[in-house]
Amino acid sequence: MTSWEIEWHVKKRPKLKKPILIEGLPGIANVGKIAIDFLAQELKAKHLASFYSHSFPHSVFINEANLVEVPKIELWYKKNKDPKLRDILILAGDVQPIDERSCYSFCDEVVKIAKEFGVTEIITTGGIGLQTLPENPKVYATANNKDFLKSFQKKSYKVETKIFGVVGPIIGVSGVLVGTAQRNNINAAALLAETFAHQMYLGVKGATEILKVLNKKYKLKLALNKLSKEISDLEKEVLVKTKEWLKELSTTQQAGGKLRGKDASYIG
Repeated sequence: MTSWEIEWHVKKRPKLKKPILIEGLPGIANVGKIAIDFLAQELKAKHLASFYSHSFPHSVFINEANLVEVPKIELWYKKNKDPKLRDILILAGDVQPIDERSCYSFCDEVVKIAKEFGVTEIITTGGIGLQTLPENPKVYATANNKDFLKSFQKKSYKVETKIFGVVGPIIGVSGVLVGTAQRNNINAAALLAETFAHQMYLGVKGATEILKVLNKKYKLKLALNKLSKEISDLEKEVLVKTKEWLKELSTTQQAGGKLRGKDASYIG
């Protein structure tokens, strides 16, 4: 069993009111990571804990101060001032566990902590990789029970819940955490946004669509208009690069056969 070192950043663990745990780690087009990093920033979430392990990739990151940082996954929390609304735990980070065993042991650890805080709902996020660039990315949802899945079917959420045959296996923490939660009687769902399946592409539009769903369902009061300029500027940069990639892809298709535009896959 993989061991996880957890460093707590609080002297006393906060008491949270019926908290929801929302996850977003690196994956295809980094859709989940982008969405949940924005979420933590906008909610001004407080640092709760950091996860370290020998089951992370054997690399370090260089930060803005030109110093190295060991990869980690972090847990944040936000206490809601409105007594009618629930508190939030946010799971974000630089990496995912590198293999199947460590992924399962990590998800077991997360669910254990979630139960200690009284979490009754877990939301994971990620991207559905397409071979064409989606102008208006759809968000799909799956869950570990029918009733929880139905809670995403409001027209205002604009979420597709008929996902069978559209998405293959959900690989990584975004999938395994939903299954692990099921074994522990915790409602869990995965929100997956369409994105372009290129290793250098950033799924900003898909991340934005996921944030819209979370904002409506959990009344997070996110200032999405405030984010729009940052998103717009980033999208402009991304689109310029993407057009170049699409030209390369088109050339490859002509040389080696056509790829079906509707083909989709999901990676973590």
